[in-house]
Amino acid sequence: MAIGFLMKEQIPVIQSEALAQIATAHDERSLEEVRVAVLGKKGTLTLAAAGMKDVPKEDKAEVGQLLNAARSAITSALEEKQSALQDLADQAALTGIDVTLPARAVATGALHPLTLIRDEAISILRRMGFSLADGPEIEDEFHCFDALNTPADHPARNEKDTFYFDSGKLLRTHTSSVQIRTMESAKPPIRIIAPGSAYRRDEIDATHLSVFNQFEGLYVAEDVSLPDLKGTLEYFFRELYGAQTEVRFRPHFFPFTEPSFEIDVKLTVKGQAPRWIEVAGCGMVDPAVFDAINTSRKDTAFDPNKTTGFAFGMGLDRLAMIRWGIKDIRLLIENDVRFLKQFA
Repeated sequence: MAIGFLMKEQIPVIQSEALAQIATAHDERSLEEVRVAVLGKKGTLTLAAAGMKDVPKEDKAEVGQLLNAARSAITSALEEKQSALQDLADQAALTGIDVTLPARAVATGALHPLTLIRDEAISILRRMGFSLADGPEIEDEFHCFDALNTPADHPARNEKDTFYFDSGKLLRTHTSSVQIRTMESAKPPIRIIAPGSAYRRDEIDATHLSVFNQFEGLYVAEDVSLPDLKGTLEYFFRELYGAQTEVRFRPHFFPFTEPSFEIDVKLTVKGQAPRWIEVAGCGMVDPAVFDAINTSRKDTAFDPNKTTGFAFGMGLDRLAMIRWGIKDIRLLIENDVRFLKQFA
């Protein structure tokens, strides 16, 4: 009997038997066994299709159509059965579940305390006309020290205090370098704030980290005075810690400001007597800094005889510790969910 005639009879039988087996499959495993037995490498329909090479030319079109129709019907039946079995499994999984019960509370995240204090500090100073500025964390000695009137023998320039690279570059020890770069690229008036990371070779303990978050400000124009500095920072700390916060300025020394001050705020912590806490350093920009900027710019845009300004700097980590009574700075970097939940 001709091979073409045999295949015309064989293919419908394969299709009929496969559809019957699919209909009676009771789980995914048995359904997969049917698929392999029919459509696998040695499956009945696959072997039948391999015989197409022996089918006479005049029968190839008809036999080919039968093969395609059988494969399509079997594939569709497998997909429908798979979907039906999945529906049954889903229903079984829901058996015994009371859909009227209240849903479990979904835990929500929260901003990190350092982010909260930074955003609030930025908001306060923006209301006074300050804009954000940024700069590289890998710096050179000019922008980190020389332009800030820091002498070569200053302790901060020692390798025991600062992270140096073999190239001579260093990790910035403060964001004052952003102030220098801003003055190099812009003319007065300048009113900026520069939050960002700073790096120092400090031993890590309850009050020190080798990487901390600094927040600095600079205002340069004509006739900027010490009362401008005092009023700006008094307003800032009273907005941050409350209208009744007392603020005091103590004379100090910084190479890049003259006169210079350290700032204390008087705060009352629950269960403790009111006490003064150091929070920042500040001062009027030293004319030597303006001279260094003019030399770098190759002009006199920051003429010390016409231009004055003030600068200030503080640690965001310390501001956060004071705000929330955090006694160990390491809590801010350990990512302990028990600690961070308090700020959710």
